[in-house]
Amino acid sequence: MARPLKHILLGRPLDTREAPHQRLTNPVALAVFSSDALSSVAYATEEILVILVLAGTAALTLAFPIAIAIGLLLVVVVISYRQTIRAYPSGGGAYIVAKENLGVIPGLVAGASLLVDYVLTVAVSVSAGTAAITSAFQGLLPYRVYIAVGLVLLLALANLRGVRESGAFFAGPTFFFVLMLGLLVVVGLYRYLTGGSIEVVSEAAGSVGGVSSLTLFIILKAFASGCTAMTGVEAIANGVQAFKEPAADNARRTLFWMGSILLFLFLGTTALAQLSHVAPSESQTVISQMARAIFGNGALYYLLQAATAVILVLAANTSYADFPRLGSFMAGDGFLPKQLRDRGSRLVHTNGITLLTVMSVLLIIAFGASTSRLIPLYAVGVFTSFTLSQAGMVVHWLRGREPGWHWSIVVNGAGAVTTGVVTVVIATAKFTGGAWIVLVIIPFLVSQFLWIHRQYASVADRLRMPREALLKLNWQSARRLHNHVVVLVASIDRRLVRALQYARALKGDSMEAIFVDVTGDKAEEMQRVWNDADLGVRLTIIPSPYRELIDPIRRYVRSIPRPTEDHVITVIVPEFVPEDAVDNILHDQTSFWIKRVLFFEPNVIVADVPYHLRPEDAQNLSERLGI
Repeated sequence: MARPLKHILLGRPLDTREAPHQRLTNPVALAVFSSDALSSVAYATEEILVILVLAGTAALTLAFPIAIAIGLLLVVVVISYRQTIRAYPSGGGAYIVAKENLGVIPGLVAGASLLVDYVLTVAVSVSAGTAAITSAFQGLLPYRVYIAVGLVLLLALANLRGVRESGAFFAGPTFFFVLMLGLLVVVGLYRYLTGGSIEVVSEAAGSVGGVSSLTLFIILKAFASGCTAMTGVEAIANGVQAFKEPAADNARRTLFWMGSILLFLFLGTTALAQLSHVAPSESQTVISQMARAIFGNGALYYLLQAATAVILVLAANTSYADFPRLGSFMAGDGFLPKQLRDRGSRLVHTNGITLLTVMSVLLIIAFGASTSRLIPLYAVGVFTSFTLSQAGMVVHWLRGREPGWHWSIVVNGAGAVTTGVVTVVIATAKFTGGAWIVLVIIPFLVSQFLWIHRQYASVADRLRMPREALLKLNWQSARRLHNHVVVLVASIDRRLVRALQYARALKGDSMEAIFVDVTGDKAEEMQRVWNDADLGVRLTIIPSPYRELIDPIRRYVRSIPRPTEDHVITVIVPEFVPEDAVDNILHDQTSFWIKRVLFFEPNVIVADVPYHLRPEDAQNLSERLGI
């Protein structure tokens, strides 16, 4: 049943040769890689206001100047990443750029920062999307965690179906959100410019006294929170390989359009928020409040809320596009488990998608699907990777001195300095709010990456066979292995006969069978039946006073002498192959655990001898059962 169900959920398996046809066109790639950046407009302005309102609603007038500063930073970063794509046309993620130009440790810091950011992107985006849903339908508020987890699982399923399919599915909602939010900005600004009113009646409206005075720290903290508008900007540079050829040109073009749309929506939304005097509310998002004031409670309001909810959820798709790819790069370099390199039946990195899903769900549950509680953890990682990537590009241009390298150094140098300053600002401003967790996790992850790499290197070194040693091998005169064969006995039946046939075919130096008397009353009967059968093999009966099976087998195998490395023991495990799921459930899995335990014993070879039931085995069964 598993295979048909898998085909229904994920679709038919894709041949490796179909990989080039899974690449994305520019519009679809814009939806896949830009959904995170574009969706951040839905909450970035609100995050600025949430901090400024601490100093009273009068401080909200600083929102637009802060947005202008963030917009300028966005322009610098977009230009810098266009340079990165030009230099690394096969994919220039921060991990690769930093590792090649700054060294292994900076590369691992960039990789860890991005991996953490991708997990946070899923948690923040889905939580924000859930907030948009509960803003429109406030009766669902108590169920926001369940809604968020369900949405993450749906996203994972969509991505397991393949890059092209998921991309085509996400393109429509992404462009619909851009259209609806753009319409809100244009209609709102038009109404204001023509003398209309867009006053919002909010819970914090009027002149509300702040809990703090307006200080430079408050302004910097608001700036740091607003910088969430830039998360996801690096995604296109990381995923150049997903574009149709010419991949680098298409990626640079798509990055330009993403930056332009993001800049317009972010500045437009913040300007509208300031003109409408909107203030943060516990029960309703800033976007929702402005939409009610401009569109009323009609169809356009609910269409915008629906588009916002969907894009916020689909923003997590950027992480699903890049997290598995980054994981595969790092696994290929030996810094993550090799399983993350593997691609599933739909040519996607299934293990990476699964890992991202599990970590995101745990984060959502731990923080109660609260965007405000998750936001302080956000953006530290992505700006760290921004800084390392741009610094790495400066070194790249200095080394290569390609045509136009002077201009490139200026661009990437400006990007490195500005994003570095912002990283410090964000880490400082958000430190007590939770950013310290990320600052602890990143070094911890780097230490784990190095440990994994050492483990792989150690095993590879110990397994390596130098060419000189191979040439010296004389297979004709090489020492042969001395093999003592042990056949496990549960009962004398067709399985055992087949196992004994195989044991004799091995032509070992010696052979015996062992039976563990678990119940304490089967030894004499088994010995008698064994002697009567005259199987030509010595039977050893092992008592088990504590009714154990596996440990007595292991202890006995360990007791068999193995004077040198050339002496081995082959343990043969006879078992029948279940015909269906019912058989598999009804019969225990003892043989599995025996094989698992003996696998770790040195100089022990475990051979499984499966017996497939045949129709003729059931002859006269009804007579024997008295039916």
